[in-house]
Amino acid sequence: MKVNLVEKEVLDPLAESSQENILLNDIPSPIHQISFFDNTKPGADIILNLIKTRLKQMDVIESKKPAGAGANKSQLEKAAEGDVSILALGDCGSCATWVILDAIRLEKDGVPTLSICSHKFAPFASKLAQAHGAPDLRIVEIAHPIAGLGQEKVKEKTNFIIPEIEKILYNSD
Repeated sequence: MKVNLVEKEVLDPLAESSQENILLNDIPSPIHQISFFDNTKPGADIILNLIKTRLKQMDVIESKKPAGAGANKSQLEKAAEGDVSILALGDCGSCATWVILDAIRLEKDGVPTLSICSHKFAPFASKLAQAHGAPDLRIVEIAHPIAGLGQEKVKEKTNFIIPEIEKILYNSD
């Protein structure tokens, strides 16, 4: 019996670290408009809607994109209308990837961001941000899982992270 061994190069999904360091944008004070960027993952709408109701009164801009894919130009432009953009939800490999990459694109366009990822995917999200030159990208961890849970359970998990979000948004000086 003959065995033919073939060596193949394997692509590291995080690639090498970026040579370019991305300086994060400061969160303005006061915030007049905030964009909520929903990647349409199950539960993302519940998370973002609850955050909207709990934050101080301000104008809200809503933007949506398909889960598991990068935002197109018009979706990014809509999200960029806010003084700050909150992106949700990174709770799987592809969605965490695109939440982070979209956040980096917004930061490069001058929009401060806050990304919400489940605690199971936040370490990957942080490494991805670092690999793309944004090691300090703001990532808030929500308890995993979100998908498959009822609205009340998702709200319970969201209530736990709202104080951290408020601290980032209002005490970032």
